[in-house]
Amino acid sequence: MKRVLTIVLVLLVAAAACAQQGKKPVIGISSTWGEGTSVSAPLTYVKSVLRAGGVPVVLPITHDPEIMSRMLDGVDGIIMTGGEDIDPLKWFGEEPVPGMGQIVPERDSFDIALIRMAIERNIPLLGICRGHQLLNVAFGGSLYQDIPSQVRGSNVKHSQRAPTYYGTHTIDIEKGSLLNKQIGVESVAVNSYHHQAVKDIAPGYKVTARSKDGIVEAIEKIGSTKVFGVQFHPEGFTANNVDTFLGIFQHLIKEAKNYSATKK
Repeated sequence: MKRVLTIVLVLLVAAAACAQQGKKPVIGISSTWGEGTSVSAPLTYVKSVLRAGGVPVVLPITHDPEIMSRMLDGVDGIIMTGGEDIDPLKWFGEEPVPGMGQIVPERDSFDIALIRMAIERNIPLLGICRGHQLLNVAFGGSLYQDIPSQVRGSNVKHSQRAPTYYGTHTIDIEKGSLLNKQIGVESVAVNSYHHQAVKDIAPGYKVTARSKDGIVEAIEKIGSTKVFGVQFHPEGFTANNVDTFLGIFQHLIKEAKNYSATKK
């Protein structure tokens, strides 16, 4: 594992050098755990960063603060990706409900530490699905562990059986919010692959979009244009050349460029 992390740090340095030459910001993409034998990230995130004008680098899971710090030295922005459920007992003090799915403690610990370190450094950060939920939990928010069993009156299917580039339910977006400015509309059809969702919003954050049954679909940090999250998967559209949500990634790239300029 140490050899892998060393290689990653070398690649980060190389990516940062290339990005400086081409003035493209480096975007770190959080990875899966792979049962401790591998690290990876879906290609849709990589393609979305490339389409928006960034240099994607997958960040392997580690619990060494020094290595995490050096990873962050080499990036200008972060995408926290989707994945498994978040441990409710450890991270927001709730007993697990029967409908809760798989948890990966190693990934939870890394992801939350990475989010907190990145935002402390003022690094632009986008959370997607699990990443959006983690952004809320990392700063004191909570989640619905299982929408079907915990949200009364929910009549929206939040786990679709359709292509990733196809929207199956509608969300309403707050006018003037980051998401509204990024994609230019106040209502849009999104894809949906989750059964957990933001419940109590973390202090310092606000809800900026909801589905028709009230589920939180977007949050942003109050007073900041750099930190935001969405429950749906915009990368599913963008990687398949559907531009509905390309503005989300373009906004991250713009903020990452601004951040990169402050490091010179």
